[in-house]
Amino acid sequence: MSQTEASKTPKIPDSEPDGAKGKGKQQLETYRVYVVTWNVGSRFPENISLRHLLGLQDVTVDEDVKETNAHMPDIYALGLQEVNAQPQQQVLGLFKEDPWTHKAKELLRKYDYVAVKTEQMQGLLLSMFVRRQHVEHLQDMEAEFTRTGFGGIWGNKGAVSVRFTLYGCGLAFVVAHLAAHDHQLDERIEDYKHILENHHYHVKRYREIYDHDYVFWFGDLNFRLQGSDSSTEVRELLRDESQHEALIQRDQLYQVREKSQKAFQVLQERLPAFPPTFKFREGTSEYDLKRRPAWTDRIMYAVQPLNRQPGMHLSIEQCSYKSHPLYTISDHKPVTSDFTIKLYPNVRAPGVVFSPLSVWKIGDENTVEYRKQAEFDEGPNDWIGIYPAEYASLADYVAYEYVNQAESPTSSDSNHEPDPFETPSHHRRGRHHHRNRQRLRRQQEANSQEQVRLDFADDVELRHGEQYLLIYFRSTGVRGVTSLAGVSGFFVAEKRHGSPHRTEYHVD
Repeated sequence: MSQTEASKTPKIPDSEPDGAKGKGKQQLETYRVYVVTWNVGSRFPENISLRHLLGLQDVTVDEDVKETNAHMPDIYALGLQEVNAQPQQQVLGLFKEDPWTHKAKELLRKYDYVAVKTEQMQGLLLSMFVRRQHVEHLQDMEAEFTRTGFGGIWGNKGAVSVRFTLYGCGLAFVVAHLAAHDHQLDERIEDYKHILENHHYHVKRYREIYDHDYVFWFGDLNFRLQGSDSSTEVRELLRDESQHEALIQRDQLYQVREKSQKAFQVLQERLPAFPPTFKFREGTSEYDLKRRPAWTDRIMYAVQPLNRQPGMHLSIEQCSYKSHPLYTISDHKPVTSDFTIKLYPNVRAPGVVFSPLSVWKIGDENTVEYRKQAEFDEGPNDWIGIYPAEYASLADYVAYEYVNQAESPTSSDSNHEPDPFETPSHHRRGRHHHRNRQRLRRQQEANSQEQVRLDFADDVELRHGEQYLLIYFRSTGVRGVTSLAGVSGFFVAEKRHGSPHRTEYHVD
């Protein structure tokens, strides 16, 4: 029935090509990506569980997390449409996470995932989660959005995306909500073209969506069925499994992607083997016959096989593609897809290496020491954040210092706080009452590396007895493009004891 991924993407072995053995070639390894799309109809995630939606219904938390999660996804992409975007909710969102991201984060943190980037445009929301072991290798994270509603001036329709580089490969995740109604096929095609023409990134080599090695495009794309059948007639056809293939051949997205190639022709999709995901009576799994049932909610993908290693082709496989009829809070059913992709795990971008820091003396100035690797290019807005050891989001820092501002003895506090999510922050921060002296010292070493010492203020508010770590962010200052350049080991925060006089604390 369906045109499977296997017929479109060559199977490439994981091993090195002939003649490459013993020559230091990078190995391709398999990683898993789990994509979710759901039009939530302005509903909140109260009184529902996301375990089934995120494929966790059969996964238990164990003390040995690495063993338990050995076959879990490396990346989650949660794309939602019609998230409640009323003015009061948008104001509330200035100070706290949206309820959907928060609920997913609190569930996934139990399995050692970190929320690394969220982008929202009115009702469109994309939240990215990555397994903790991969976080420090994220490079050039950037979000983008394109409005298509009312000729491109309103964000009720359009696309938001997040892109990043991981282990030498560029990945782009695009969630879209296109024009509605059966007769608006041409508008949906124009929406697609408008997104491509206006969606631009600020990362060398990956300027456009299809410049990436892997692209995942998903959302409520609103494509309907061709033909003049009534809603009742379509429902009756759906009850006859032998009619399923005939119906899917009439799907508008299939037609414009495979037949006319007017839109999405670069992307691939295993055709849906699940019932249409729209339109349902809320609270039920019964179709609302005010609209003809249709496969509006879709997940597609693309791969550029030729990357940085000649003879080592990247590849992707769409392992599952299904709807989740148990969720009934909106008139859409969520859709998920599980992929395996190939990446170069030996690729490590130049960065910084923190020196061990065993104890953070609360109430004292503390010195952080790190070495810049020879090829590391420091950005003008680099900063170092202090995080709880079990942080569940890159927005969870409790204090920070800008590297270059600390270098000037006359620098003043910045009104801008670093935020990997590019939204106003709601987390507590360390205050910044710095003395009028240089707080950053540099020392060039013979191996072209540079040793750097950075003083954090004495008013950083950490909890006695709790563990923390440091994360170095390289920020270009251009459209929020941010890379993680280094993560320290754990250290413990301890209160001062004994003398009330200030003591200098030095890192070994």
